[in-house]
This record gives sequence, C-alpha cells and structure tokens, in this order.
Amino acid sequence: MFEARHTMDAPTTTSADSGTLDDGNDSGSTGNSGGGWFTPRKPPTPAGTTPPATAAGAEDRARPDDRETPPRIAMPRRPVTAIRPVGSGADRIPQSPWPASAQPEPRPEPEPQSEAEAHPIPRPRSESRPEPRPEPQPEPKAEPRPEQGSPDAILVRRTLAEVAPVADKVTSYFYALLFVRHPELRSLFPAAMDAQRDRLLKALLTAAEHMDNPAVLTDYLRHLGRGHRKYGTQASHYPAVGEALIGALTRYATTTWDEESEAAWVRTYTTISQIMIDAAAENELTAPAWWHAEVVSHDLRTPDIAVVTVRPDQPYPFLAGQYTSLETPWWPRVWRHYSFASAPRPDGLLSFHVKAVPAGWVSNALVHHARPGDVLRLGPPAGSMTVDHSTDNGLLCLGGGTGIAPIKALVEDVAQHGERRAVEVFYGARSDHDLYDIDTMLRLQQAHPWLAVRTIVDDRAHRSLLLPDAVREYGPWDEFDAYLSGPVGMIRSGVDALRGIGIPSDRIRHDSLEELVAAAD
Repeated sequence: MFEARHTMDAPTTTSADSGTLDDGNDSGSTGNSGGGWFTPRKPPTPAGTTPPATAAGAEDRARPDDRETPPRIAMPRRPVTAIRPVGSGADRIPQSPWPASAQPEPRPEPEPQSEAEAHPIPRPRSESRPEPRPEPQPEPKAEPRPEQGSPDAILVRRTLAEVAPVADKVTSYFYALLFVRHPELRSLFPAAMDAQRDRLLKALLTAAEHMDNPAVLTDYLRHLGRGHRKYGTQASHYPAVGEALIGALTRYATTTWDEESEAAWVRTYTTISQIMIDAAAENELTAPAWWHAEVVSHDLRTPDIAVVTVRPDQPYPFLAGQYTSLETPWWPRVWRHYSFASAPRPDGLLSFHVKAVPAGWVSNALVHHARPGDVLRLGPPAGSMTVDHSTDNGLLCLGGGTGIAPIKALVEDVAQHGERRAVEVFYGARSDHDLYDIDTMLRLQQAHPWLAVRTIVDDRAHRSLLLPDAVREYGPWDEFDAYLSGPVGMIRSGVDALRGIGIPSDRIRHDSLEELVAAAD
C-alpha cells in the first residue's frame, strides 16, 4: 500500500451487479484493508446529474496472450524525482559538473607585458588590416506556445507524453502490481493478455484528449462504466486499479512526476471512476449485465464470412447502426465488437456478419465452429451511428467489407419509419467475390425507389475507383448526412474525402476508431 500523501474523493456508489468477486473477499484483500487514496468515502452522485469531467479514462478489454505468473516487482518509492529548488538566485548556484578528482587545472596567470606590448603603436591606415565584418546574429527563436487546458489536464498529458515511448513497460508493470496485490482480480481477465496491455494506455490517451470537453468525456466514461458490468466489475474494484495505475506512473514518469502531478492524477482517477461507477449503478436498474443468446442460424456466405443469427434469452433493445460486444464459449472472457446487421425485428432475432481474420480467436470460432444450438453472451448495445429522424436530410452511406452490415440496418430503419428520404449506398469490396451481401442490397433497392446502391470494387486491373474517390464523382452532397462503416483505413480516408467535398464533421457519423482497433481481430 502506498503511503497516502493526498486525500481524494473516491468512488462510492456500490453496484449490486453479480460479479465474480463478492464484497467480502475484496474488502479483505491484500493491500486494501486499511483504507488509502482510493477508499470509498463520498456519497454517490444523484441520478441524472453529471460529475465534474476533468478526467482521463482507462479501459481494459481482454484479448489473447500467454498466461504468465506475475513477476516479482520492486515496490515504487516516491518521490522518484526531487522537487525543483526554489528561492533566490544565490540559492540555486549550479554545482561544478566535474568530480573533485577531475577538476580542470587552473590556467597560469599571464606574464606582465612591456609598455610597448601593452600599448602597441597603431600602423598607418594604408598598412592596417581590414577590420573583420561582424558575424550575422541568429534570429531569435519563436517562443513555444503555452499548453492549453486546465492545470490537471496539462499535468496528466505531460505524464502520458513521457511514458508513451515505454507504454509496454508501463502497462505490464501496472498489471503486475494489480495481480500481485489483488490476486483475486485475475479471474476477471482472460487467460492471455497481450492486447490488454496496449489498450490501457490507448484508453488513457483517448480520455486525456477530451479532458476539457465535459460532454464528450462523460459520454465516453459512462459507456465504459456500463460496458464493464459484463466483466463482473464492482465498485470495490476501482481503488485497487487506481493504486496500481499510480504505482506504474510513479515508476516510469521519472522526469515529469512530482507531488503536483501525483495530486492531479489522484483527482483525475477519482472523477473517472465515479462517473463509471454511477453509470453502472444506473444501468443496473434497467438492464442485465449481459444476455445469453442461442445461435439459431449459421449461413456461410464465403469461406471466411458467415452471417450468424441469434435469439437472446430476454428482450434486447438497440438501435439500427449500433454494435455490441460478444463472447463465445470457446474463449471465456474474450469479447469482440460486432455491428447489428438489421434493424430491430418483431421476432427479436439479432444478426451479425463475421469475417474470420488471421489469429482472430473470436472471429474464427464464430465462422468455423459456431452451430445452431450454441449459446453466446452479449454485452449492452453501444454506438451513435444512428439515423436522425428529426431531419429530412438524405443518407450517404459508405460500407466496406462486412461494414455493409450496419449500413443495411440503417436502410431498413428508414424503410420502417415510412420515410422517403434519399439514401445513397456505396458498397466497397476488394473483389466481386467479396460482395457477399449484394443480392440483399439489390432487393432492397428494387423495393424502395428512394434507395440507390453502387458497388465499388478495389481492383486496379479493372481501373475501378477506390471507395472515397468514387464518392467525389457523384453528388452534390450538401443535403446529406454521411455514415461510414468498415476497416479503419477506409474510415479515415472516407472522412477526409467527405470533408474535402464540403460535408461538415458534425454530419459525418462512424463508429469510434478506438473501438474499431479493438475489434480488429
């Protein structure tokens, strides 16, 4: 347990979620029984209110790695770096950089010069040498711009910038501290954890980027809090995570870490955890932590793409364009994101388009092993790539590969609402063979005159246009909202292309790039 040097308001809302650990076991765990920085004390934030949002967030989704025994680690000592001295200039006279045994010998005093040598007679002008021209002085360097943001945000970002080059060491040390001090928490994580180490810092960077944007940050953290219920996370687990995080930063942020940075991180993590805990407690009143869903249909469209349809064990509310996290019985505690491939149906069935990727544990299990009768687990729905039914704007939809799944759901949603808004779909694929759902899209086009479907095949031999380039060839798109779904690279280039043709950023919707990276396997 670290010695407490800063007090903080710690998370207190206790979720009654049925996790894998009970409060009795957790409260008596090593290093957390005597109170500390993150010991809950503050009353819960009332429902419907938003806590302060000067925070950075951390997310820990699971992904495969080799099981390892936590290494023996040296406990960090604080402060790692001495506080910079203050006082008068005389108090800060720098010491000689030379060791005592290597001090440079003093130079001998010059011998006295004669009067003639000390005051030489000037030569005539004709014999005098030309005076050297003054060397040009370098232009003064522009002063760096002051850092933007609140004081805590500046300190947190400085720490993150310092540890970014050693992110793998920071996150490995974080989990080593967590599991050595609280071994009972290990069961909440997958057996293999290679990607888990990367995702911690990525989540921190994402939150740090929005620390001074309360609306964006709070929405991000509330989503994390609701999503962590499916892992069995309870309010009593957050103090252990906070202490391990501070310990890892103390060890590796050797330049920027001091008492002010430590206090800023304590305040930041307190805000983060309180928002997440409150969101989980609120969500617990209306939804389960996860749903069981039985596979009722498995349609193998290509050797590596399957359409999997499941029946959840209880009503599953969602919106067209959203996605969920999914766990298979073959890889417990390993979750991956998949978009819903249809709008909500009267029979309650849910469909997903899954492509098996190399070394993808969940995707290969769903494509090559799942069969009717198998039972999966679903997390809560998430995502904001949904149709705004309060406007008459058309829909410009770009779907690449299995990214056509949520685009199809958006088309069905517009049709269900009886709207006759123009919908333009660009369906991109690497080859004609990869247009596995083109028949469905063409049937929708035939049934709805307001829908146009264009296929874009990235085949250089046939000189076909790339998907973002093809969009520029059509239009104008002044009265359209844009939706993108597909590989991360396609979304990045697509957003650039859409901005280039004048569509403002607030009318461009796509899944979070961080979520897409996490779902890439």
